[in-house]
Amino acid sequence: MAEQLIIAQGGKEEKYALLAEQVAALVAGESDCVAKMANVAAMIHETFDFFWTGFYRVVGDELVLGPFQGPLACSRIAYGRGVCGTAWQEGRTLVVEDVEQFPGHIACSSLSRSEVVVPVWKAGEVVAVLDIDSAELATFDTIDAKWLERIVALLDI
Repeated sequence: MAEQLIIAQGGKEEKYALLAEQVAALVAGESDCVAKMANVAAMIHETFDFFWTGFYRVVGDELVLGPFQGPLACSRIAYGRGVCGTAWQEGRTLVVEDVEQFPGHIACSSLSRSEVVVPVWKAGEVVAVLDIDSAELATFDTIDAKWLERIVALLDI
């Protein structure tokens, strides 16, 4: 309970720092990648109250919906399509202030206004992406990108 109170009262950096510690402790003894992704999505979602938080896994030539928190989502995304497919193709984190301005944005929900997508790496290849949507414009910045990259690196999947 005390940790939840600290998360609720701290600034963004403090929230991410504590969240990263909690994620590291949680995933340390877990070998199943789906279990790790499910709990990490829930932890991020609960900490920041984002609109949608989840993972898409690379399966063949597309991203397939993985564990998530939030409303209904797209089940499959092609390589290079939308923010998620582009982050996978380019192998880099994408911060999008206004999804309607992103060429080829896939609107799984008309309520999504801004987005951050972080590739999850294993042995030099992207094996998944962490996708987070906000109902507000310009929610995400370099602080989010930096900490979310650290958090997904802890998954070790």
